[in-house]
Amino acid sequence: MSHLLTVARATGIPAPRYELVQPPVVVQELLPGSPAFTPTAAIVQSMIEINRRCRGILAGRSDIPGLRLHLREDGPGFCLHESLRTYDSRTRHLLDQVEEIGRAFPDTLEGDDLVHTDFHPENVLVDAAGAVTGVIDWDGATRGHGDFDLFTLRFDLAQRAPDLHVDVPDTVALLCWAHMSLRMVDWAIRHFTAAEVTAWLDVARRLRPR
Repeated sequence: MSHLLTVARATGIPAPRYELVQPPVVVQELLPGSPAFTPTAAIVQSMIEINRRCRGILAGRSDIPGLRLHLREDGPGFCLHESLRTYDSRTRHLLDQVEEIGRAFPDTLEGDDLVHTDFHPENVLVDAAGAVTGVIDWDGATRGHGDFDLFTLRFDLAQRAPDLHVDVPDTVALLCWAHMSLRMVDWAIRHFTAAEVTAWLDVARRLRPR
């Protein structure tokens, strides 16, 4: 992980240094700024700029695994299929769509970009003007297609700040949609209320690429 953060910092991405790594304890550099609990247009635009800096910086790094989507089988503690299969008819229908997409495409989203994989406002620090001063929680970072992070941001904003919008090209949007729909609905089923499950099902329905 620390080597990816070194690459990130070298391209102007405000990622922290890991000062101590003794699992399960990780001590990271304290970055300036405050958590972006209430996203604004300025914050979103600054996050999009950070995403732009992540593009192409892992070219030639085949030693770094590509981004796994888990559309065919369970992920490691998230993107679990059985929770959707057994919850109700709405989640079973969503799972059918996700697994159909998984059968039609590779389950690894390849690319040369540094992908954070959990790129949403609560994982950035910002200054008073809304400029991003730090990006935290890189535990799942890997190599892949940078549009994945944009779609993650779009999914989060659809729930947190629906008046804000992020354009995501169609290139890999369907794969990103399938992963995020599975991921967020599964997490809501296992950790939150029925109302949260319904809310994420609604987001998945609204954001499915046509």
